[in-house]
Amino acid sequence: MTSWKEQLGDRIPEPLAGEVDLFEGQIELKKQGKLDDKIFAETRLRRGVYGQRYDNGLRDDGTGQKPLDFPCGDLTKGPDTVWDAPGMMRIKIPFGKMTADQLDVLSELAEENSDSILHVTTRQDIQLHFIHIEESPDMMRRLAAVGITTREACGNSVRNVTACEYAGVCTTQAFDVTPYANAITQYLLGHPDVQDFGRKFKIAFSGCEDNPCGLVTFHDLGAVAHVRDGKRGFRVVVGGGLGAVPVQAKVLAEFCPEEELLPLAQAVSRVFARLGEKQSRARARIKFLVQKVGIEEFKRLVAEEREGLRPDERWTAFLDDLHSTDEKPIREPGALPSDAPLGFQKWAKHNLKPQAQEGYYTAIVKLPLGDFTSTQGRALADLAREFTGDAMRCTVEQNLAFRWLSGADAVAFYQRLDALHMAEPGAGTITDMTSCPGTDTCKLGISASRGVTGELRKRLTLVEDQLDPAVQRLRMKASGCFNSCGQHHAADIGFTGVSRQVGGRKVPHFNVVLGGQWTENAKSYGLVVGAVPSKNIPKAVELITQHYLENREGDESFQAFIARVGKKEFRKVLAPIQKPPSYEEDPSYYSDWGDPREYGIGDIGVGECAGEIVPFVEFGLQEAEQQLHDAQDALEAGQAAAAAKGGFTAMVTAAKALVRHLEVQVKDDADDVVSNFRTHLYDTEIFHDPFAKGKFANYLLKMHGDKSFEDANEETAHRALDEAQLFLEAAHACYQRLTQAASAAAAE
Repeated sequence: MTSWKEQLGDRIPEPLAGEVDLFEGQIELKKQGKLDDKIFAETRLRRGVYGQRYDNGLRDDGTGQKPLDFPCGDLTKGPDTVWDAPGMMRIKIPFGKMTADQLDVLSELAEENSDSILHVTTRQDIQLHFIHIEESPDMMRRLAAVGITTREACGNSVRNVTACEYAGVCTTQAFDVTPYANAITQYLLGHPDVQDFGRKFKIAFSGCEDNPCGLVTFHDLGAVAHVRDGKRGFRVVVGGGLGAVPVQAKVLAEFCPEEELLPLAQAVSRVFARLGEKQSRARARIKFLVQKVGIEEFKRLVAEEREGLRPDERWTAFLDDLHSTDEKPIREPGALPSDAPLGFQKWAKHNLKPQAQEGYYTAIVKLPLGDFTSTQGRALADLAREFTGDAMRCTVEQNLAFRWLSGADAVAFYQRLDALHMAEPGAGTITDMTSCPGTDTCKLGISASRGVTGELRKRLTLVEDQLDPAVQRLRMKASGCFNSCGQHHAADIGFTGVSRQVGGRKVPHFNVVLGGQWTENAKSYGLVVGAVPSKNIPKAVELITQHYLENREGDESFQAFIARVGKKEFRKVLAPIQKPPSYEEDPSYYSDWGDPREYGIGDIGVGECAGEIVPFVEFGLQEAEQQLHDAQDALEAGQAAAAAKGGFTAMVTAAKALVRHLEVQVKDDADDVVSNFRTHLYDTEIFHDPFAKGKFANYLLKMHGDKSFEDANEETAHRALDEAQLFLEAAHACYQRLTQAASAAAAE
C-alpha cells in the first residue's frame, strides 16, 4: 500500500515535508527510549500534539451523551504517557481562514483519525481529539498538502495569530488587517528569535477600536488598525493576558507605521526571549516582564533592540501586494428577498450581517460548544464551493463565518444549513456561549464548563423568543479552571470552575464573574461575586437577569447597571443558592453536568457527614471570602488602597486558618501568620498545587514582603484582588488535600 508520504510527496512544500519527517523520526527515537521525555514533550507540543484527560471519559455534547466509546488509558500521570491512549491535535488556522479543500481534509481526518468531531477554539484553531500520536505525522502530511501546518500550535511559541472574522468586509474597519496578520504569521513561524520563549505568545489584530472582534487588549501583542494623515499603521499594545490574573495590555506604540510592524514584533520577541522568566513557568508570560520593568523601560528595551536588528527584506516585501489575501465573490450580488420565510427571518436577525460591499452578507453558522461533525464539515465545504468560495473563517466565538454570500442566495443557503441541523439562530446572543473543554478533555479542568454551557444553552433556547432584548444581548462565557481559556473575564456573565468541600465531599462549583466588558476589544475585566454550586448555575443566571430587568433605569445596559448598583448587590441575589444541600438531601449536587459519577470520588476519601462538627478551618476560609468581597466593594467605591489591603487581609486569614488546621500555634498578626505559613505550608510544599507549583502562595509572600497594597492604584488593586481570589481557591484545594490525606491515614 502506498504511504501518504509517497502519495503526497510532490504536493507538500519542502520545508513542511522536512519538518514532518523530523517529527516522525523523533517519535521513533522516543519509542526506543533514546529521546529525553522533557525534550520530546516540548517537541510534540510545538507540533500541535497534546495529551488529554480521560478520567471523565469522552467529551460531553451538552446532553450528557458521549459521541463514541473509545477504550482509553490515562494521560494525566506524566508528560509523555502519550503511548497509552489517544490525545489531541491542535491545527493552526491563521486568522481563521479556511478553504473548501482544507475543510474537506480536516473532515476526513476527523472521521478517520478522531471521533468525527471538529472543534473550533477561541483562537480560531481547529482541534481534533482522541488521535493516536503514531498517526500524527501522516495527518500532518495531509494537512500540509492543502497548506496547513500544526507547527507551533502549542508549546512555548507564537500561537495562532487571530484577527477579526469580518476583516476586509467590515463597515467600521480602518482597513483590512488580513494581509498584515498573514505576514506576521509567516514571518514569525519558525523564526529563530521566537524559539527561546519561557511561555506561549499570542498575537491578535483588530480593524477598529470600538468593536470587539479582535479582542486585542488581552493579548501578548495586539495591533489595532489606524490611518494617520493618509498613512496606514497600528496602535500596538503589549503585555495583556487573561489566565489566572488578567492584565490589560499597555500601549507600546500609539502609531506604528505599517513598514515597522514586523521589525517591531521581532524586537519585542527578542526582548521577551532574552529577559522573560525561564525558571518559573507561572511568571513566564510577557505580561509579567512588562509589569516587572514597567512599560516605559520596556519601550526603551524594544527600541534599543530594534536599532540593533539586521535589516530583513521580508519586513516590507508583503506590502508590495496587500491584495494577495483578498477574497473574490463567486456569485453576483443581490438583495434579500422581501417574502422570505419566517424561519429564515428569525435566523437572519442575528446570523446575517451586511458587508461593506453592497449586496453581500457574512453568514454566521452557530456551532453549539464549538463542535461540528465530519459529515457536516464536508457538506459545509460543498456549500462554500456553491455560494461563497474559499471565504470561510473560524471565529473567536467558536463559530464559522461564511463571507461573500449574495443576498439573492441567502434563503437557499439557510435552507441547506437547516437540512444539516446547523441553522440555529441567535449568533452573538446569550444563547451563543463560549466554553473551554473543561473536565471533558482538559487535564487542568476543575468543573464541567462544556456541561454547564450546554445546559444553559438548552434551557435558554427554549425560551429565547420570550427573553427581553436586553437579556438577549448579554454574552456568557465559561472556563473550567482559573486559566480563563473560555475568556470568562471578558463576558457580561462569566463562570470559572472551582471546587468546594461540604461534609467531607467535594462539590463542583463555578465562581460567578460579573462586569467584564466584551466591547471595545474587551476593554475591562470582571470580578468574582461568589461561588455557586454547578447545579445552581442555571438558577443563578435566572436570578441575575431577573434582578437586572426589575431594577434597571430605563434602557440601562447591563454594564451600566452593574457599575451603578455594585457587585455587592448581586452577592445578595446569589446568597440563597450558594449553599448546596447535604448529600443525603440531594446527591445530584455532588456530580457535575454531563457526568453522573460522584464528583471527585476517585480523589478523596469519605469525610464527615454534613451537619456534624464544622472544623475551624472552614470558618476561617469563609471569613476570608467575606473579607475579599468587602475588598471588591471598596474597589468599586474607588478606594484602591483599602481594596488592595483587604485582599491581603483575606489571604492572611485563609493562611491562618490552614496553619491552625495543622495544629500550629500562631498569633493573629500578619507577620507571624506569614512566617508560619512559609515554614509549615510553603517550604514543605503542602500548599503547592500539583500544576501551579506554589504559584498562588507567592501572591501572599510577595505582597507581605513589598507591602504593595499600601500605595495601590486602581489597576494594581484590581490585580491584587484577582491574586487574592486565586490564593483563596488554592487554600480551599489545600484543605481538600489535607482532608484526603487524613482520611487515607485513618483508613490504614
